[in-house]
Amino acid sequence: MAEQKHELAYDTKIEGDIVVTRADAAINWIRSHSMWPMPMGLACCAIELMAAASSRFDIARFGAEVMRFSPRQADVMIVAGTVTYKMAPAVRRIYDQMAAPRWVIAMGACASTGGMYRSYAVMQGVDRIVPVDVYVSGCPPRPEALLDGLLKLQKKVAGERSVQQLRVPESAQAPHSSL
Repeated sequence: MAEQKHELAYDTKIEGDIVVTRADAAINWIRSHSMWPMPMGLACCAIELMAAASSRFDIARFGAEVMRFSPRQADVMIVAGTVTYKMAPAVRRIYDQMAAPRWVIAMGACASTGGMYRSYAVMQGVDRIVPVDVYVSGCPPRPEALLDGLLKLQKKVAGERSVQQLRVPESAQAPHSSL
């Protein structure tokens, strides 16, 4: 008996794949896997931030390799280092210029709590001027710690209610004109 082999041919019944998901899940997946950081390297933690982008640690694996030095193109601000009161208005201005949705990572002990500096010139935590989503501990924190903080931020973004943020308020909608 001759054995017949059936090769898979193009089947019109299975044409195209369909994926069913919630809009929140799709939007959040896109947002969490394409975060563009705005590096605010203010002190020694900035060296560790730069190291996280190197080939050894490869922040690109998490979709955050596109460091943007323009706040209008960035999604997440990474405050790495000591924030002084003199620098605080500039940090806040850059945060305000970022498009929504935006997130903040406080990298290191100085950005989180002022670190070892208890003086009149050092702000005791960047959370006094901008809302912080993830704190990365250490002095200075290793690049792996920043990558862990980025993973925690991705997990947080994945659970947000994105569709509600996309809705335009009725007061901002243009009135319908009759032609």
